Amino acid sequence: MKKKFKSESKRLLDLMINSIYTHKEIFLRELISNASDAIDKRYFLSLTDKTDQINRDDLKITIERDEENRCLILRDNGIGMDKESLENNLGVIARSGSLAFKEEHDAEDASDIIGQFGVGFYSSFMVAKKVSVISRAVGSALTYKWESEGVDSYSIEETEQAEIGTSIVLYLKDDSEDEQYSEFLSEYKIKNLIQKYSDYIRYPIEMEVSKSVAVEGKENEYVTEIETETLNSMIPIWKRNKSEVSDEEYNAFYKNKYNDFEDPMKVIRTSVEGTISFEALLFIPARTPYDYYTKEYEKGLQLYSRNVFIKDKTSELLPEHFRFVKGLVDSQDLSLNISREMLQHDRQLKAIAGRIEKRIKSELLNMLNDDRETYEKFWDNFGMQLKYGVYNEFGAHKELLQDLLLFYSSTEKKLVTLDEYISRMQEGQEDIFYVSGDSRDKIDRLPQTEQVRDLGYEILYLTDEVDEFALQVMMNFKEKKFKSITQGDFDFNSEEEKKEIEDASKKNEDLLGKIKEALQEKVSDVIVSKRLKSHPVCLSSSEGISLEMEKVLNAMPEGGGLKANKILEINHNHALFETLQKVYDKDPSKIQEYSGLLYDQALLIEGFPIEDPIEFSNKISELIVEANK
Repeated sequence: MKKKFKSESKRLLDLMINSIYTHKEIFLRELISNASDAIDKRYFLSLTDKTDQINRDDLKITIERDEENRCLILRDNGIGMDKESLENNLGVIARSGSLAFKEEHDAEDASDIIGQFGVGFYSSFMVAKKVSVISRAVGSALTYKWESEGVDSYSIEETEQAEIGTSIVLYLKDDSEDEQYSEFLSEYKIKNLIQKYSDYIRYPIEMEVSKSVAVEGKENEYVTEIETETLNSMIPIWKRNKSEVSDEEYNAFYKNKYNDFEDPMKVIRTSVEGTISFEALLFIPARTPYDYYTKEYEKGLQLYSRNVFIKDKTSELLPEHFRFVKGLVDSQDLSLNISREMLQHDRQLKAIAGRIEKRIKSELLNMLNDDRETYEKFWDNFGMQLKYGVYNEFGAHKELLQDLLLFYSSTEKKLVTLDEYISRMQEGQEDIFYVSGDSRDKIDRLPQTEQVRDLGYEILYLTDEVDEFALQVMMNFKEKKFKSITQGDFDFNSEEEKKEIEDASKKNEDLLGKIKEALQEKVSDVIVSKRLKSHPVCLSSSEGISLEMEKVLNAMPEGGGLKANKILEINHNHALFETLQKVYDKDPSKIQEYSGLLYDQALLIEGFPIEDPIEFSNKISELIVEANK
């Protein structure tokens, strides 16, 4: 006899089929999870029920493919359902037998039962035009069949089945131009879906598969044989005791799951119990993925709930500064929505993400302190990301990341931490000195570094575009301010040298003013330099946008027009300055040409393009000719 779905159940069934699930392939995950639930229940009860003793090794899920009749059949030897259970669990949509079982028995041993919402079964109707459920419950001699075409009614009748358990028969929909339902009868497709979603279901999932076997004694001759294959690995690597998992197994798992040909640089495994419990298996790759710094790269960890795959690349689990980490999280405490594809409360994810962030930071800090060589390899690959992390979100994560930063040192000639720099600071030194440039070699030859290095001060060389932005956001480290040696007032001079510079500035006030006038808006000032030692000229900038920032910002699509407040500095002790004085005394108009040359020279030193290279070259040639007349 046909029975009508309740009106609200009918509406929910239509919603289930057409709206809730994003991908039709999810139906197999849901049915297998339900079968696993049923087996869990039977095993749990068998521990105390002497009338149903079953060997755990005999518990399994079986998949059968009937291509001729377009049927996919899933069997389990779990607890089974009687007529009342079929009526309550399948006739009333969104009533969960698993949830009721957990509430009734209230035991830790039942805590891993997956289903809670009671709707996963109805995902079958996304691919099936008719579904039959044949089930015999533990302790019952009767078998019942529940059947529906997913429209507005179902039927329940007695039938026969020798074994305890449940068989679900899906009569697949006909293929259309848009949908190929036949693919769900394909060996390859089923294997793929099992490995993707249900690889770690704790019971074997078996299916008969075709194998090509060589004919003995006949070269290049094969026959096809049918054999039963277990499609899932059952025990996830992150559930096994750490002492039982070798490095080789972790490496193989990583390379297979995340399509890398190299072993990971670092394996991080953590288990957390408390308000929210989870296990995580994380990997730091050995090198930067080819698309890492592109828009195509997607960060995130795989998300599992009770060993069942839920979502790939869950970005909420990883902060942007640790986006290079790959791996997975498995939690039984996540509140999933009825389709298991979306999370109901992001606070749970945030709690997990917070613990993961702290663990990654801790592991990186341990690597930095205990295995510096490996850490520096890591830094070569992902150090840029940490520096972006410092700068990102207005420095919100600078306290977390600052201990992990490395910069090249003028003193050590290698990468150093900020702590190491501070440990070598001179008595009375209040600032951490740095300078930016295209490369270490170019920075090392900058005129501004000579005096600072000769006085024994250590300088950090910043060669990445983000470096100076990161330090500007940090502002200081352990109460020591960051100070660029090419920016702002910078004075290492003795009182005697200061007096000499002051006198030279006053004496040559007209000359300096003439040079500034010649350069017009290109510079904000022309001064006698306090920075230069043996070099004739350099550029510096006042507070605000630095010279390096100007280069970086103007290279960006929307950064054009931003300018540093440039200052042209001239070394009054250099022979060039003496020549300028003579030229000015003899013919002040000549200063116009010399001023342009000095400015272009200073631009080239700083790595800026000059406005007119041809004019610059011609003026140099003219001066050489004139000097030899």
